[in-house]
Amino acid sequence: MSPPGRLRRLGLAFLLVPPLTWLVVAYLGSLVVLLVSAFWTTNSFTGAVVHTVTGDNITRVLTDEVFRTVTLRTVGVALVVTVLCAVLAVPLALYMAKIASPRMRLALVVAVTTPLWASYLVKAYAWRMLFSPEGPLSWATGYSPGYGLIATIVTLTYLWLPYMIIPVFAAFERVPGSLIDASSDLGASDVSTLRMVVAPMVFPGIAAGSIFTFSLSLGDYIAVTIVGGKTQLLGNIIYGQLVTANNQPLAAALSIIPLFAIVLYLLAMRRTGALENV
Repeated sequence: MSPPGRLRRLGLAFLLVPPLTWLVVAYLGSLVVLLVSAFWTTNSFTGAVVHTVTGDNITRVLTDEVFRTVTLRTVGVALVVTVLCAVLAVPLALYMAKIASPRMRLALVVAVTTPLWASYLVKAYAWRMLFSPEGPLSWATGYSPGYGLIATIVTLTYLWLPYMIIPVFAAFERVPGSLIDASSDLGASDVSTLRMVVAPMVFPGIAAGSIFTFSLSLGDYIAVTIVGGKTQLLGNIIYGQLVTANNQPLAAALSIIPLFAIVLYLLAMRRTGALENV
């Protein structure tokens, strides 16, 4: 290799040192500490963390009926939110990418991305006001689901919908119009074209968006606290053990559940082959 080539490689390696160091120390290091602390215990009198290795926390997480119920509820909510986001995002993204005029497309992109600039708490409390028994929804329709599981699902769907629309919109934009025209010229109906030509090319975008919506819903606890009423998800349980009960090792053991669920979801998406084309 010529000297200029070596210098370029050395320069590239030098530039990669800070981000790789941050990744290893701050991100992977914190995960290691989390996994290790799950095997610690606490002093029953002072509440202080005792660095004594024990598997009691893991055993409790796996055997406690309450934790199992909350885990199933949390995963179920995350999956429902992901499906709802996909159902809402696909037709809107299709219209934005292939049907809308340039001016309408720009207006819709602005409308989709504008909520991302608003405060998370403002959006969550807006939905709390909407679902209030004396709120606008009850006044306009005479019905409100109140605070609970339905309000949680609706709020999370609203919060994470842009994270599904954006990658799906980008996937639709990458579909060549010539393929759609060729499919129509060969006699395929619109439904057949969408199913056999467009859907396989857009699926990676849906998979990418689902990773965002699933993982964000799985770890959320603020919106659940605001609109969930008595509904408990894993995030609330972990927060309660960490802050209210002052049981850091048990909170760490509970945190392994969403981490494990996200890893399984990523592996499932990888097995579909969608992530290789994102």
